[in-house]
Amino acid sequence: MAGIPLYFVDLQDDLDDFGFEDYGPDCDSMRITAFLDIPGQDNLTPLARLEKYAFSDNIFNRQIIARGLLDVFRDFSNNEEDFLTVMEIVVRLSEDAEPTVRTELMEQIPPIAIFLQESRPKFPTAFFEYLMPIVVRYLTDVNNQVRKAGQEALLILLEQDLVSQSDIENKVCPILLDLSAPDSDDEYKVEAVNIICKMASMLSRATVEHMLLPRFCELCSDGKLFQVRKICAANFGDICNAVGQEATERLLIPKFFELCSDSVWGMRKACAECFMAVSYTTSPEVRRSKLSPLFISLISDTCRWVRQAAFQSLGPFISTFANPSSAGLYIQEDGTLSIRPSMQDVNSNSCQPSNNITLISSSTNATLSCSEQPMGIKPESSTEETSAEVNANLLVENLNKDTGEESTDCCMGPGEDTSQVSQGDKVAAGVTELTKDSSFSGTNSRLQPAEDLFNTFLYWRPPLPDISQDLELLQFKTEKHKDSCSVPCNNCVASSEIKKVLESLQEHIDDPDVQAQVQVLSAALRAAQFDSVGDCETKKLEESSGKLQNETTSNEGAVSDATCEQVDNDNHSSPASQDSISDQSTTSTQKSTDSEEQHRVFLKKEQENNPSFEDDKSKLQDIIPQPLLDQYLSMTDPARAQTVDTEIAKHCAYSLPGVALTLGRQNWHCLKDTYETLASDVQWKVRRTLAFSIHELAVILGDQLTAADLVPIFNGFLKDLDEVRIGVLKHLYDFLKLLHADKRREYLYQLQEFVVTDNSRNWRFRYELAEQLILILELYNPNDVYDYLRHIALTLCSDKVSEVRWISFKLVVAILQKFYANSANALGLNFINELVVRFRHCSKWVGRQAFAFICQAVVEEECMPVDQFVEHLLPSLLSLASDPVPNVRVLLAKALRQTLLEKAYFKSVGNPHLEAAEETILALQSDRDQDVSFFATIKLNQGNMDNTAINKQN
Repeated sequence: MAGIPLYFVDLQDDLDDFGFEDYGPDCDSMRITAFLDIPGQDNLTPLARLEKYAFSDNIFNRQIIARGLLDVFRDFSNNEEDFLTVMEIVVRLSEDAEPTVRTELMEQIPPIAIFLQESRPKFPTAFFEYLMPIVVRYLTDVNNQVRKAGQEALLILLEQDLVSQSDIENKVCPILLDLSAPDSDDEYKVEAVNIICKMASMLSRATVEHMLLPRFCELCSDGKLFQVRKICAANFGDICNAVGQEATERLLIPKFFELCSDSVWGMRKACAECFMAVSYTTSPEVRRSKLSPLFISLISDTCRWVRQAAFQSLGPFISTFANPSSAGLYIQEDGTLSIRPSMQDVNSNSCQPSNNITLISSSTNATLSCSEQPMGIKPESSTEETSAEVNANLLVENLNKDTGEESTDCCMGPGEDTSQVSQGDKVAAGVTELTKDSSFSGTNSRLQPAEDLFNTFLYWRPPLPDISQDLELLQFKTEKHKDSCSVPCNNCVASSEIKKVLESLQEHIDDPDVQAQVQVLSAALRAAQFDSVGDCETKKLEESSGKLQNETTSNEGAVSDATCEQVDNDNHSSPASQDSISDQSTTSTQKSTDSEEQHRVFLKKEQENNPSFEDDKSKLQDIIPQPLLDQYLSMTDPARAQTVDTEIAKHCAYSLPGVALTLGRQNWHCLKDTYETLASDVQWKVRRTLAFSIHELAVILGDQLTAADLVPIFNGFLKDLDEVRIGVLKHLYDFLKLLHADKRREYLYQLQEFVVTDNSRNWRFRYELAEQLILILELYNPNDVYDYLRHIALTLCSDKVSEVRWISFKLVVAILQKFYANSANALGLNFINELVVRFRHCSKWVGRQAFAFICQAVVEEECMPVDQFVEHLLPSLLSLASDPVPNVRVLLAKALRQTLLEKAYFKSVGNPHLEAAEETILALQSDRDQDVSFFATIKLNQGNMDNTAINKQN
């Protein structure tokens, strides 16, 4: 204890009488147990003194001891006997009658546990024997504040993995199950279910599934307290993620249906908010057949707040349908959007694709490598095919390629069949990849690429659903193959849910909000009717054609029962249609061609009978359920802003890149009109949201669609408000690099417009422009840089704001580097002469100081040949030694001492320019200004010192 510093020695006379009140509010920043070392106040040892104050009658004394327990453990950790004595004191202190003392003690448990973990070789079982029982006991404390402190401490310990598995199963979980029992106190039950939901993600899957999941399912149906059900609904996604897909579909999905139909609107709202997380943990088949109709019921809820939450979650929910094999893109671990790389090393003799895989458009998909063969999805051929079936089909093709015959001619010739590639802007999806979470152990080792493997879909933070059951699903559907396509009309969850919603809305048809919902739902059902047409073969097509033709002659203004029954039949046919689609993937090309021809004939007849059918057809796709897409497209309807949420258009714009990524570029026609509507929205927040994400959307769409559909909108954003322009400016380089060179060159004329802002005080706008120009330099040739970008750089160098000027000086150096790197020495020399005239001979001292900084940066970056520097810049730089302003001479001293004289060129013996530089340094060392002489004398050893920060102080 001799080495412990002494604090507050002036209080030693009054410590015993008045406690520690004189410590003041700053005592937390010091070692508050230093009073244990104050000599002469009594004859007690530090350990005895600790015990004396730990059980003092003064509450504040006990609080101080509890607050300083970490320091106490550190002080007594060298002696095992003293350490155990302190631990016993802590156990006794945990039974203190004062709640504030117990709260202070519990707040110190996590840092103490971390300290004990670091000192584990000395005290391997101290935490589990002494402190863990205190944490568990405080979960049932009578004081609410103490219980909350215990819950927070438990979560921290679990997060830090400081609690053993045995303690979790034998101590923590049993007490939580007791507190959440049906006969438990209401307050304890609410707190227990809250802690169960929060700790589920920190425990092993087996522990959650076997110990906590049954109780969680019971709590979801708790009829006594709606608060319990609301907590369960709010954390439902975390529980699903903790237990995995199998338990979610078997136990949790039925409970989720109950919560989504709860009589309390707050419960339904919480379910809508966590819908995406629940969808992520389910299989594609469950997601499409069960969760999609359920979400439609929430989005058509009678409560406005539920509809508002559902529409906000609609985009994230749609994103869970994303499939990299159909979209051709994936999200990397760092969150950046990238083109999905083709799988390498599938066959050692196959053609090796480039690391930077490009998306192949219709004009370039004639000849493809066998490892880059596109698996385009025809929107007309299978409107109900799930993403799981697409994955399974692609997987079987990959396995056949990998295990079958190895052809010496591995590249597909121009004459080979390319009928699988649709003639729109199809995505060259390449050979499909397995995710990191895949359970196909037999194929994963051979099909995984070395790097950039698609494993998570991070656009909405959680990854894509697990597709480990896709192969089993394909095999199951193959066994159920029949000779002809049958359309069974069993009870379907989708149709029954939609029909219930329609019936419930008919009772409130006088409500304007309900009328709007009926109209939207009617349109969604109409689209679903068209969506299911192409799922059957010739006989079913003729029957459906007759029904649809009869319907088109009837009154379409109301939602009739006949329409609902027809939609139900179409929905009932979905399982059989999916079986037929899975079987059709193995049939001959001729059969597929005949079916498509019959489908085209039917569409042509339907178009003749219904002129609006062509408009509906343009919105059809087969990636996500059509009603979901219809609801998403309706978010731009002005009526939605009145009946749902005034910010609904902003939510639509925010989630549009995720929806576009899910649909893929081949289905961009479904979103094009919506995007144009959002881009012209009257709210600048909506346009700002699109402006910040337009570069990501350009990656998704590719260069052709970007040039056709996004460039006009991008040009409009350039002339918008500064709040919108900053969005395109922050990612200007990312967008321009995706354009062709001729299209990119057109923007050289418009970059000058960024210098002018609505508010001249908005200097951060010009700062961002300078940063982007540094990146944009690589996109243009030296002549364009000299003719256009040079003027912008020189203008920014004269900005009124210092921050803008400093970043602009770096831009000037980058321009010089561009010239000399591309052997444009004449342009570089002209630019140097302009810099000398503009800055070296500037009448203001800030300009001359800028010249010294530019010369220093040129030497540091080595952006030009040294002989050119000493000939054209060095004489002007050395002439600043006679400048009347000390700030200029200070920067000159830094440039010479810290940069110029450290280069090997100036250290060589016999250098004719070394003498001139040394004479200037000697003159600066004897300068009358102390700062100038200081920087001319000192030789800094930090080679990577940030000179910019030092310069700004001048």
